[in-house]
Amino acid sequence: MRVMVVYAHPVETSFNAAIFATIKDALRERRHEVDACDLYAEDFPAIMSRADRLLYHEIPANRALARPWIERLEAAEALVMVFPTWVFAPPAILKGFCEKVFLPGVAFKLVDGKVRGAMRHLKRVGGVSTYGGTRWRAFLAGDPPRRLFTRSLRAYVGPNVPIAFQGCYDMNRIDEARGKAFLANVRTAYSAW
Repeated sequence: MRVMVVYAHPVETSFNAAIFATIKDALRERRHEVDACDLYAEDFPAIMSRADRLLYHEIPANRALARPWIERLEAAEALVMVFPTWVFAPPAILKGFCEKVFLPGVAFKLVDGKVRGAMRHLKRVGGVSTYGGTRWRAFLAGDPPRRLFTRSLRAYVGPNVPIAFQGCYDMNRIDEARGKAFLANVRTAYSAW
């Protein structure tokens, strides 16, 4: 299976980088083809300009907003996103990726004003995020990163596609043992793909 793994963290020595490496290794060990997409290293153009927004609903011209990444997504059979949660949301670069890649005509179609998912080629979706605060704090804030997977992506891929989300909470107080245990859980999850 061809898996696009989208990574959004600017620091190569971060815990998120370790998660990214763990997922890539686990998938490759299972003989999956991994398309490792490091948004910062690839200098993804995350800002939605006025011109970009005006082009947003113009199918297929809107593909110009992020054509190389759209083509990679369309070639994938599975999608994984790895990112930190900052201010109760994904980093701006990942938000920009979602805005410029999950477009009308790519991720969904508008039919009589209603969204109809168009990413039916994906067989699996996964996400892993780190949070500075506790699970309880994320819950009180509505946990937008988790909802990105359980609601938004669910609408795009359909009800029968397995979607997995793992959150590593309370990173502000994580110790080495808990970090290793979380990475082991991530490896186990992606070794089952």
